[in-house]
Amino acid sequence: MSENKIEAFVGAVVIAAAISFGVFAAQSTGVGAGVGQSNYVLTASFRSLEGVGVGTDVRLAGVKIGTVTDVTLNPETYRAETDLTLGSEVEIPDDSAVVISSEGLLGGNFVEIMPGGSPFYFASGDQIEDTQSAVSLTTLLLSLSPEATQSEACSDLRASAQFDTRRYQRPRGGPQWPRCDDPDAR
Repeated sequence: MSENKIEAFVGAVVIAAAISFGVFAAQSTGVGAGVGQSNYVLTASFRSLEGVGVGTDVRLAGVKIGTVTDVTLNPETYRAETDLTLGSEVEIPDDSAVVISSEGLLGGNFVEIMPGGSPFYFASGDQIEDTQSAVSLTTLLLSLSPEATQSEACSDLRASAQFDTRRYQRPRGGPQWPRCDDPDAR
């Protein structure tokens, strides 16, 4: 008889742990958030949504106020069209900007709303025009290398109507770079 009590107790503990895990998971992912509340959707168009997808947090002043609910590619503009679902308790000024931000060097990305100062607010279905795309860490690091800087300078010169094959020099006193038509300079 004591074995049945122990088994019943262990079973009750397992069920309680499963329920508490389910409640924690629902709260941390936002499932069930907004039940009984009305939400509104804003759209934004980004050149690059690197690291952002459906379910990504939308934050204002570091506080989660919504989520990304849809991401599609516009075949005409080749931009990522994004739907942001926000809780109706937060009104966003209609001159606000949307930025893809990073939680840190190794952290994930999130959508950040930078509020403007307009006395007018976005309504459901409006598009936020002022957007800033994600900055790729790889691209950023590569742009800091001397080879990339030289390659960019040569590319800029080639694109310029004033390009000639003479040696390109930095302003007086700066280091000289190899000629842009030198194969080792590419």
